[in-house]
Amino acid sequence: MYDPAALQETVDEIAARLGASATLEDRSFRLLAYGAQHGDIDTVRQESILRRRASGEVRDYFERYGIARAAGPVRIPADAALGVLARVCWPLRHGEVTYGYLWLLDSGALTDERLAAAAPLVARAAAALAQEARSRSDLGRGLLALFSADPEERAGAAVEAAGPVTGPVTAIAVRESQERVAALWTLPRGVLARPGSPVALLAPAYLAGEVAQTVRSAYGTAAGVGAPRTDLADAWLSWREARQALRIAEHFPRYAPVARWEDLGVHRLLARLGLPDLRELAAEVAALDDELAQTVEVYLDQGGHAQKAAAELGVHRQTLYYRLGKAERLTGRDLSDGDDRLAVHLGLKAARLCRQEGP
Repeated sequence: MYDPAALQETVDEIAARLGASATLEDRSFRLLAYGAQHGDIDTVRQESILRRRASGEVRDYFERYGIARAAGPVRIPADAALGVLARVCWPLRHGEVTYGYLWLLDSGALTDERLAAAAPLVARAAAALAQEARSRSDLGRGLLALFSADPEERAGAAVEAAGPVTGPVTAIAVRESQERVAALWTLPRGVLARPGSPVALLAPAYLAGEVAQTVRSAYGTAAGVGAPRTDLADAWLSWREARQALRIAEHFPRYAPVARWEDLGVHRLLARLGLPDLRELAAEVAALDDELAQTVEVYLDQGGHAQKAAAELGVHRQTLYYRLGKAERLTGRDLSDGDDRLAVHLGLKAARLCRQEGP
């Protein structure tokens, strides 16, 4: 495991040697260390130090310059609208992999020759982050085994994972984006992670929400969070819930981008169903076109409140009533009857999952 104090000393040495304000961040732009500030600093630097993380807009601006794939320092121009001063981004690469970024505010004094003099220190910082990544990879090696439904496989993995994780635990599933592959080099202590599809994480329950939001924001499109478990041997149940919650987050905007299993209500039932069962439920509403299906779903989501449903749909109430009547004729269901209403509502939700998950 790398020594954070040694990493901080390296950043301090770089800042002193170059006479430039320096910060070091991981691949997800989370602040790890920063040196003494020299001269003016911008809003982005202040926010990074105070909040320990850059905003999504700023990250997108920096990534536009190809920093994730660059083999050496990248000069990034100022942007007044974002509050960005000119700076140099030096990717921390080790073994052809980028583990983080060194940021240097540049007033014009950072010539190529001066930067070259700091190269050994940058290589030292990159090696430290690579060591951190290897140690976390070792911790996460048995994570998917721990999440297995096979009791024997779980028993072998639980011994390896028992060290860093204490107290109630929660599993997290994150759907990785194609643009940002989840490296997961630096996470809070006690969090196990393994890249894959979806990315698998196991975190102390009190950190689960923060970890899910952070990893989803940095690497993914959606995330699901399982319910906490007091016994590590039951973490596989939380993982199953996390994957099912992820399924709902990907298909229902109401729960996106991070869905918690405990907040899903009846959607927990739908998330457990396979495609054959979902198709059987969806058959209830197969006769409805997209407009009618949306109308009925909004109406039922609003608890049968016509005024609210019409307002959300942007139609007159008479138009709403006309569409509801037509839907009743096509489905053969009475939307004023509780059982019929339930069958149609579940059918619409199931149809949404069927449409988006494909054949």
